[in-house]
Amino acid sequence: RDLGLASIGRMKENYHITIKGERVHLIPYRKHHVATYHTWMSSSDLLEQTASERLSLTQEYEMQESWHVDPLKCTFIILTANEGERDENSRMVGDVNLFLLPDDYKSAEIEVMIAVQTARRGGLGREAVLHMMNYGSTKLGLEKFVAKIGDENTASRKMFKGLGFIEVSRSEVFRETTYEIEASRVPHPPPSIIEPYSAAE
Repeated sequence: RDLGLASIGRMKENYHITIKGERVHLIPYRKHHVATYHTWMSSSDLLEQTASERLSLTQEYEMQESWHVDPLKCTFIILTANEGERDENSRMVGDVNLFLLPDDYKSAEIEVMIAVQTARRGGLGREAVLHMMNYGSTKLGLEKFVAKIGDENTASRKMFKGLGFIEVSRSEVFRETTYEIEASRVPHPPPSIIEPYSAAE
């Protein structure tokens, strides 16, 4: 229990770092990303896939702030690794999240969204998930990851199963399947480095 509570204390440390991988960079979700995120979430398909409600831009800013202060949530924006393009918003392709589960705070639900259609099917989501799970296990002390995937999301289901996630339950009511993987069984991620996040708010 004490170790789990320590995980809670470290959940917000990601707000000040960048994880730079081979094909993606993970950066904290800041206010200057909200407009682009709001444009993504104006898509009916994405709203359905993520089981989200349509928000106004003002509500989206409020949601970003609530995510920032939520001690049980860790969010990164996914950028393409093209540092030649300095504008972060033009490199944004999605997000990846961890939600601490209250059983013992040693497990977390993981979600990933590649919102930009032209960036899908290229392995960016897979790399982002691997970096996020590596961060969760090495920096947050997490021991298990859980993914809940809608029955219609065949691409996501294939990706998580390919990473070694095992089906543990299925809900006919919510039309979703729950998968789990122990942190010790997570594949090694591509090489990455962690640096301070320096973009201006």
